[in-house]
Amino acid sequence: MYTSPGKMRETMPQTPIFSSMLGSSCSGQVQPDMGERCVDPVYQDGNLVSGSLEALIERLVPTMDYYPDRTYIFTFLLSSRVFIHPHELLAKVGQICIKQKQQLETGTEAEKENGTVKKIISQMTQNLLMALSARSQYQEIREKFRQPVTDKGTILKTKPQSTQKDILSVCCDPLVLAQQLTYIELERVSNIYPEDLMQIVSHMDSLDNHKCRGDVTKTYNLEAYDNWFNCLSMLVATEICRVVKKKQRTRMVEFFIDVARECFNIGNFNSMMAIISGMNLSPVARLKKTWSKVKTAKFDVLEHHMDPSSNFCNYRTALQGAAQRSQTANSNREKIVIPVFNLFIKDIYFLHKIHTNRLPNGQINFKKFWEISRQINDFLTWKQVECPFEKDKKIQSYLLTAPIYSEEALFIASFESEGPENHMEKDSWKTLRTTLLNRA
Repeated sequence: MYTSPGKMRETMPQTPIFSSMLGSSCSGQVQPDMGERCVDPVYQDGNLVSGSLEALIERLVPTMDYYPDRTYIFTFLLSSRVFIHPHELLAKVGQICIKQKQQLETGTEAEKENGTVKKIISQMTQNLLMALSARSQYQEIREKFRQPVTDKGTILKTKPQSTQKDILSVCCDPLVLAQQLTYIELERVSNIYPEDLMQIVSHMDSLDNHKCRGDVTKTYNLEAYDNWFNCLSMLVATEICRVVKKKQRTRMVEFFIDVARECFNIGNFNSMMAIISGMNLSPVARLKKTWSKVKTAKFDVLEHHMDPSSNFCNYRTALQGAAQRSQTANSNREKIVIPVFNLFIKDIYFLHKIHTNRLPNGQINFKKFWEISRQINDFLTWKQVECPFEKDKKIQSYLLTAPIYSEEALFIASFESEGPENHMEKDSWKTLRTTLLNRA
């Protein structure tokens, strides 16, 4: 009697899913107790924790009484590039499939079918190599045309005109601006793929001179997203520092505090952190006369959420709350979770650095890759949320193209608004003025 693949999966033994494999974090290096005999692969409490590359590849291929769970397939395909090139993996999987077919069938027809399968696998391998090559070339071309995110502004020689366009003239509603920032975040997050995130592991292995078999390519999508964070931080600082009048400057600071607060409520932690970072830059933080007029209670709450102590414990608690809300949400508005990307990348970095790829017996430390893939899977779930906010081209155009001052220009604008108050600031201001005169 014929059984559909879906029904077969329900009855066949499968590799455990994430929830049964892991808690909230990886507790340490896996040191399986194998006794006198080396078992391959190794299970602990019914969970796969390590194995040789060959054994793990075999677990990828279904048999008559086994079907790999999709979380295993995802984890292995994601982590395998650290040890083997994708086209080599495809070839090995093909060989296993042909071998299984030979064991089940005999005769001329079986040999003919095997020949056909080999041709198909060969063609798939060629297509894969062409796709990988094309992507590499595309990234190289994009790198040549990629605009550096440095100074979009010029060094100020005079104060800007009070009539100069600013963010408040484009959008004076903190909630609307937070929504447009979220739109941009989700749009940029959509360009990040699992293989981009795994390049962190592969690229670091290459830098450390480890024997890494992964495709070591530059992580353009990650860099672009990181550049967006830096741009937003500098834009916030620019908008504040270039305002001439203290009253208006105070209003600008309070506006961005409200925007950051709305970002937090939405679940857009990345924009929130970028805004806070911009207001904490020295040219802004030193404006004591301005800050003395600001109602800082809201800002104090935001900084509490982003307190770096205890490995950003407060932020992680808020992120976990947003993630739980997303799981039970009925609307896309409640499903939004945009983590602080810099911290997300650091978590993967430290997971990779503190847990070895291989155990002392040479087997792959698969428990490590379960945890890395679990975090990446969470990120993929969040990035698939459709933005519930309509795009405002005018606001987004300003956010993405407005002039951004360099650090030097920010300090000049800051000192022109509120003069230096101590010897260190006076020396800095003197050096900046000398630099301006030399350039004139």
